[in-house]
Amino acid sequence: MFTGIITDIGEITEITKSGDTRMVIKTSFDTSTIEFGASIACSGVCLTVVGKGDDWFSVDVSAETLSCTSLGDWAVGSKVNLERALKVGEELGGHIVTGHVDAVGNVKSIEPEGDSKKIIFTLPPSLKAYIAAKGSVTINGASLTVNSVIDNDTDTEFSINIIPHTQEKTTFSSVAVGDKVNIEIDILARYVARMRDVAN
Repeated sequence: MFTGIITDIGEITEITKSGDTRMVIKTSFDTSTIEFGASIACSGVCLTVVGKGDDWFSVDVSAETLSCTSLGDWAVGSKVNLERALKVGEELGGHIVTGHVDAVGNVKSIEPEGDSKKIIFTLPPSLKAYIAAKGSVTINGASLTVNSVIDNDTDTEFSINIIPHTQEKTTFSSVAVGDKVNIEIDILARYVARMRDVAN
């Protein structure tokens, strides 16, 4: 379980494909406090630590995860939003995040809005019921607030404002039009939709 508050920007330093894909991620986390088997959200994907060193940890990524997320596009040098798992009693600064990606979206446009960036994302229409203005969404592991939503025939567009602090502390400082992003819908929206469907 996570909160969507990014606490480090990691960097992919090695990728080895043999069965599953092993990735080594450089980090500023104190790796002496990371246990083998611990969960770390890597740009929104919950992955298990299988190895570590003084300033890195490694994870194994299955073919299924590569096909359902943007991780298949990662290469040596790719920057990664990192968050360690939530501990009981810690501050819940964002919203409840599971690290299970629901869809891969795309960056449609980026516009300056004061010191912030207004970014419009697209996602499949199958998820449009779960995105609402002023609601929460997780993009590449970061808990963000939706500004507006537009439903089109082929997709759904929604906008987010990325403030300077978030740009500095996440990979959104270098996001570009056309980038793929990992999207996780708000778990509360998921359950509300399920209750609605069952009631009908």
